[in-house]
Amino acid sequence: MTEGLIIDDNRQTTDALQQMLELLELPARVADGSSAAMSVLSSVVPDFICLDINMPGVDGTEVLAYIRREPRLMKIPVVIITSDDQPETRQHVMRGGAQAMVIKPVTIDILEGAFKKAGIVK
Repeated sequence: MTEGLIIDDNRQTTDALQQMLELLELPARVADGSSAAMSVLSSVVPDFICLDINMPGVDGTEVLAYIRREPRLMKIPVVIITSDDQPETRQHVMRGGAQAMVIKPVTIDILEGAFKKAGIVK
């Protein structure tokens, strides 16, 4: 069974994403922020990752760079979910290896479209 990882420091966002993903039959565990994510990623290889950019400490772009450098994680599809709607941010994360980027607030239709673009769902 497919299981993803949601990385975000906002509990309301992670709860909403987790519920939407369950409706899409894509269960996911949650890592509350980048430190928790690094801990989870040290022992788990998820099938996909939903990643926030603006987090305290290590931000999402640094987490994405780590994922793309780490051989056992580098092929995992990453969907950026952020409130940062700047074109430079989109260019930066797409060049950094993300498959799609979604601007908050997220709807299930937008999320499903991003997952299709990323090749996570058909």
